[in-house]
Amino acid sequence: MGVSDAAWMRQALAQARLAAEKDEVPVGAVLVDEAGELVAAGHNQPISTNDPSAHAEIVTLRAAAQKRANYRLPGCTLYVTLEPCTMCVGALVHARVKRLVYGATEPRSGAIESAQRLFESGQYNHRPEVEGGLLAGECSQLLIAFFQARRTVRK
Repeated sequence: MGVSDAAWMRQALAQARLAAEKDEVPVGAVLVDEAGELVAAGHNQPISTNDPSAHAEIVTLRAAAQKRANYRLPGCTLYVTLEPCTMCVGALVHARVKRLVYGATEPRSGAIESAQRLFESGQYNHRPEVEGGLLAGECSQLLIAFFQARRTVRK
């Protein structure tokens, strides 16, 4: 029996905790292939790398593409702790990721169901299967705690 979706999301949460330890917004991702094997993992790094595109999804897709020597990642599932933004949705489309599973919604910049619904536009030549809300409470709580701690420090 393979690893469950919840177990993969827990690995993405572990990546998000690594981001928080580096004072990055705690978002983590893992990419799993069609055989149920981990291809790559990553977490938010825009501050530490001075790279505005270094979101968890992008970091993970880049690592997977390098590992496979191919920018296309068909058959793969991306697990990410937060609903992807517009940039990350574009990367998922170009990489031809088969399935996207995310935890918490992102009311301000979520591009799947919250601020925008990009896949409903019909404009993309590829649309992954999407499942939102997996371990949403744990994913949300990690973000809430991170931002509460930052506000407390600034007071």
